[in-house]
Amino acid sequence: MQALDSEARWEQARRLLHDQTINTEDRFAGLLVLFYAQWTSAVSRLALDHITITDGQAALRLGAQPILPPEPLASLMLDLVRDRRGHPVTSHAATSRWLFPGELPGRPISGRQLGERLRRHGLHPRQARSTALFQLATDLPAAVLARMLGIHISSAAAWQRASAGDWTTYAASISRRSARSTETTPNPAPNKRTPCSRPPSKPYEG
Repeated sequence: MQALDSEARWEQARRLLHDQTINTEDRFAGLLVLFYAQWTSAVSRLALDHITITDGQAALRLGAQPILPPEPLASLMLDLVRDRRGHPVTSHAATSRWLFPGELPGRPISGRQLGERLRRHGLHPRQARSTALFQLATDLPAAVLARMLGIHISSAAAWQRASAGDWTTYAASISRRSARSTETTPNPAPNKRTPCSRPPSKPYEG
């Protein structure tokens, strides 16, 4: 999977943060993919009780360790909660526990449907998630990444190794395959550290 260009990723994030012509659900869902490397299937199953407000601070639980989204993402999250609770009583969404209710009462939207909605806004979830996860893995220990994002520790460790440019195992594997084959396997290019381009570090932009 080709990585998103860093500038393209941040341009998408700015649009979702500030473009009020896009509905709140799609904005928030897309930002969870871009900032927190969430699968659309995981986003679709978020419920109201995944969000807690304490002393004016809103926390979101994606994994075992709650996160405190920065502004203006935190305000967008609270807008979504308020809008969800403010639906007309004739709508099943008014009593739904899901942040992203589906068409069937009591059921959330499917990850596939949510992904299609995001693609209509020019966001490709798999590509955006890979780029976000790669960037996060450069800044956070694997254990913290796993607790925060709700991913398995082995997956977090693998992404951390990739983000650190650990080609040792890869090169050894290539060498073993070469020894067993009559064909010559080329070494990885010296300036290619991972299967996807590493986005430069960039501060959060509101």
